[in-house]
Amino acid sequence: MDMQIEGLRVLVTAGAGGIGLETARAFVREGAKVFVCDVDLAALDAMKASDPAIKAVVCDVADRAAVGKMFDEALAFLGGLDCLVNNAGIAGPTARVEEIRPEDWDRCVEVCLTSQFNLARLAVPHLKASKNPSIINLSSAAGKNGFALRSPYSAAKWGVVGFTKSLAIELGEFGVRVNAILPGLVAGDRIRRVLEAKAQQYGKPFKEVEAQAFAYASIKDYIQPQQLADQMVFLASPRGRTISGQAISIDGDTKMLM
Repeated sequence: MDMQIEGLRVLVTAGAGGIGLETARAFVREGAKVFVCDVDLAALDAMKASDPAIKAVVCDVADRAAVGKMFDEALAFLGGLDCLVNNAGIAGPTARVEEIRPEDWDRCVEVCLTSQFNLARLAVPHLKASKNPSIINLSSAAGKNGFALRSPYSAAKWGVVGFTKSLAIELGEFGVRVNAILPGLVAGDRIRRVLEAKAQQYGKPFKEVEAQAFAYASIKDYIQPQQLADQMVFLASPRGRTISGQAISIDGDTKMLM
């Protein structure tokens, strides 16, 4: 299926691994021009070797000064902007609220939520000049359900949904579409580390905690990063031109997080 995004100018945060890397590659396969940033130097080096068509630079998206510099580099490379994918996020602490260090709470919210503001405020003036503008914000199944022992992460991801819906209303008159993707348990090392931390907190075997994680999902299987990437490419294409303000769950119909 031709998604009609040849030449689309795309910026993906945290684009050197996991969901971000799959998303960047999916856009490139459709003919888009892609710029990514990440904090993982090893992943960036590997990406430069494996995906030379993608421009990749280091940037901590919670650092506004660094974001400003990175954004200027992105504009210089892309020649404008049509699509912003706010993918950056961290797991944050796994602990009861009274045990969470304030600095860990702050860092989780800064990366998972405030970074999206840091990018959006710079991107919007350029998106208004695009003929096919969109913003895609990564939230989580934790952005529609509570998540015990993960309150900073869940709070930030709920905030992403509110930010997304507010921007969709605010930018609709300019034709800028804004949507959020809410993944469930995504296959990879990150979710394994999260489940291992929960197993340690509860004093239970990993397999038991993993089974509990899927207990309230209709489809008890991990989400693949490519599934998320395909949805984002669709949303950024002309086929998604009337889809905005949506919190799109890709989570196997998860009703509760354990």
